[in-house]
Amino acid sequence: MPGFLLSVLSQVQCAHAGQAKPTIPNPRVLVMGQPTVLMTSPYIVAGCAFPPPPTANGPCVTAQFTTGTVRVLSNGQPLLVQLSLALCVPTGTPLVVIATQPRVSAM
Repeated sequence: MPGFLLSVLSQVQCAHAGQAKPTIPNPRVLVMGQPTVLMTSPYIVAGCAFPPPPTANGPCVTAQFTTGTVRVLSNGQPLLVQLSLALCVPTGTPLVVIATQPRVSAM
């Protein structure tokens, strides 16, 4: 799946507008001077507005991407691109990439 690579500065949110940030940057590949993110890096979600039990099963706390690049690897691991898919825990809702750098794309 082609798309622009995600860096540590990319804006990523849960479906309930909580801000998601990667916990482990990938310093081996830089994009516009910023570390990229490997598919194996978990994300921490802060500010999720989804209500807690018993009303719902929120808020989103962490997230893990399940898809990444196929042809471009770093340290043998796929990188994340704009169209990569992720699921939040415990809600099971997706993460949404709002903005990323516009210069480097990968497949």
